[in-house]
Amino acid sequence: MKHGPYAPVNQGGVALVTALILLLIMTVLGLVMLRVTLLEERMSANLYARSLSFQATEAALREAESLLIVSPPPIFTSGCANGLCTMPVATEVDRWDNNTNFTSWRPATAGLKTLQGTPEFFIEDMGKHPAWPGCDQEVPIQSTCLRPRYRITARSGSGPADVLLQSNYMTP
Repeated sequence: MKHGPYAPVNQGGVALVTALILLLIMTVLGLVMLRVTLLEERMSANLYARSLSFQATEAALREAESLLIVSPPPIFTSGCANGLCTMPVATEVDRWDNNTNFTSWRPATAGLKTLQGTPEFFIEDMGKHPAWPGCDQEVPIQSTCLRPRYRITARSGSGPADVLLQSNYMTP
């Protein structure tokens, strides 16, 4: 047997255990990074779908506003027909608020179809309102004071990318 600084010594396998522990740590880190990457990819896909739905819903709002500018203005019959609705009743459920009985949504033709479907809208006649503050208290009331006001509700999408927008619109 050789004795001295270069003699073989009984090894306990510490290098192997250390290498296995480092390999396990690297595997766990790799799996965590893969999971984070997949989550970020899903988040960006949802953001993209929501952005498309929002743009389509906004286009439906603009289309509804363009219907109100035409001369003569649209005629609002009793109830709702083809997306044109009379003044809502305060004691009833809002037409847009998950009311499955409401079927008078009007499909938008703006050409912006989302991944989830066609945007749609309806317009509610809210009656005549003052065009500027206090004009309805003047005597006599000016002819341009009271103008028709409408509430436009538009929606688009389905699932996680649902978008519902409302705007109040007064004719010019």
